[in-house]
Amino acid sequence: MAVVKELASCREVTVSYGVGAAPVTALSEVDFEIREGERVALFGPSGSGKTTLLHVLGGLVTPNRGEVIWRGALLSTLDAFARGRERARGIAFVFQGANLLPTFTAYENVAFAAHASDDRSGGGESGPDPAELLALVGLHAKLDALPGELSGGESQRVAIARALAQRPALLLCDEPTGHLDSDTGARVLDLIAALQAEFGFAQVSATHDPDVAARAERAVGLADGRITGEERFS
Repeated sequence: MAVVKELASCREVTVSYGVGAAPVTALSEVDFEIREGERVALFGPSGSGKTTLLHVLGGLVTPNRGEVIWRGALLSTLDAFARGRERARGIAFVFQGANLLPTFTAYENVAFAAHASDDRSGGGESGPDPAELLALVGLHAKLDALPGELSGGESQRVAIARALAQRPALLLCDEPTGHLDSDTGARVLDLIAALQAEFGFAQVSATHDPDVAARAERAVGLADGRITGEERFS
């Protein structure tokens, strides 16, 4: 039987913003871990700390206190350049609203991410073909479309293809269906689940939607920057 390893973790992580007499504490002494191939939801209302925890896991935010570990590396002690190199070892984001480069076509958005990931990781083997990734998410006919010519669901699928171009071991999704209607959102979640089953990456999704949280293997509740509990679904 294969041993499932810890991929990333936070240990007693605290993140505060602002200075002076009343700084805002976004996370307070948070312990969290994600294992290889796991699917986890961070569930809570707006302002509960979900996005900050995603950014800490992905090395975009350095905690004021505590440790962040990624594939055995102490991510929280590294400078910005070194954290970028560690992200290139397999961390990708899908943000709310897609955040595509508006003057780049769908193909160019995916190709740019693949090229940037190769540069940060030091080159090596060539990455996946952007056209193949866009075909994989059902957009083979939209290679030359600009983001302004795509629907919300199509833009989010380009964002997923862009994330896959980075060959992630860990996919971090921040409200991936937040700007979509319920039917389109369900199709995007179905797509992410199918791709995870095919490629085996771990996934952490921040959401305030209980239906989205219920698709995970476990949902971790957050409120006021603290973990409030956990529910397992499988």
